[in-house]
Amino acid sequence: MIDKTMYIGNVQRTEVRLNSMPWFHGKIKREEAESLLTPREDGLFLVRESTNFPGDYTLCVCFKNKVEHYRVIYKDNKLTIDEDEYFDNLSQLVEHYQNDADGLCTRLRISVPKHGLLQLDTTAFEKAGWVIPISDLDFGPVKETLGKGEYGDVHLAYYKKDGVKQKVAVKILKESRAAQLFLAEASVMTTLRHKNLVQLMGLVFDKNSIHTSVYIVTEYMSKGSLLDYLRSRGRQHVTKKDQIAFATDTCSGMAYLESRHITHRDLAARNVLVSEDNVAKVCDFGLAREESCSLEGGKFPIKWTSPEALKLNKFSNKSDVWSFAVLLWEIYSFGRVPYPRIPLSEVVRHVEKGYQMEAPDGCPPEIYDIMKQSWNLDPEKRPTFASIFVILDNMRKFV
Repeated sequence: MIDKTMYIGNVQRTEVRLNSMPWFHGKIKREEAESLLTPREDGLFLVRESTNFPGDYTLCVCFKNKVEHYRVIYKDNKLTIDEDEYFDNLSQLVEHYQNDADGLCTRLRISVPKHGLLQLDTTAFEKAGWVIPISDLDFGPVKETLGKGEYGDVHLAYYKKDGVKQKVAVKILKESRAAQLFLAEASVMTTLRHKNLVQLMGLVFDKNSIHTSVYIVTEYMSKGSLLDYLRSRGRQHVTKKDQIAFATDTCSGMAYLESRHITHRDLAARNVLVSEDNVAKVCDFGLAREESCSLEGGKFPIKWTSPEALKLNKFSNKSDVWSFAVLLWEIYSFGRVPYPRIPLSEVVRHVEKGYQMEAPDGCPPEIYDIMKQSWNLDPEKRPTFASIFVILDNMRKFV
């Protein structure tokens, strides 16, 4: 929980504590928390600051028509409920109990978000040096769209700082209700810095409109998504050296997230970007996923999602490993859609019976071995990103 300093360009910035997560309600009383937790659905939850123990937090969870209040103890720069499991921040703690009740009355399922864009807590980002004045961004006469996402469109802009202009990508909020989710993504991104993760440059809070608009400004990746890169260039231009480089770069970024206990949840070639000098970087790694995403609702990327994540909503670094294996298949098939010839409605049934895709033409056997191990139905039997990286990095040296 100690602030860490980093430099983006020549600007000093520190981590933003994750009190901007949508489920964090700050200084509210026990009674107010209980009134917010309605209807009393099992697993409905929020986090507040402890009123009885300043500096600690309280996790409030609905179970059997009651609200249970768990003290979250801040001890030795770590957070714990049972003094058995310790976490670096609230985000990690909440994600752990979303995956497993682990001693709580029930697993955390649905959060009660803070409401109202005008109540956005921007002060934490301002104090940490992450806020960019909107006047420092130049979108040009016509906004150029780089991509469209679930929460907002991404545009090309020029970021002016100290007389220097540089290209940046700017994700602009699509719907007002997603503002807190944007802040959740950005707050995670302020804690991370790695050569294979797309770097956050800063945020813009545009308060001139009726509602506060939120922009997330990241480094510009000129060659677009890895998926588009593979498909547009194909076998004619994407070499074996390129393939192993993209695989190793992506794995390196994911190994870093794994070391920080951060789960991606939507790893795929479309969420990896390629820089001007052909470095692959993972994007959307801090994105908070909406609780409403469901298998029936069709929002899940079924072909990339592990069985336990699809059926039980159990996301983990090991479910990310499953997705990474599908991404490897995309790289070595030059961007083909996974599970060819199998209808989408049949994919889950095939996978649950142990079906694994065949190796793409020309795929090295060592790469296919990684895929097969990563598609083990038992998450615990899948390799870690750290162990996969060792194999890929060694292969890269000899291609």
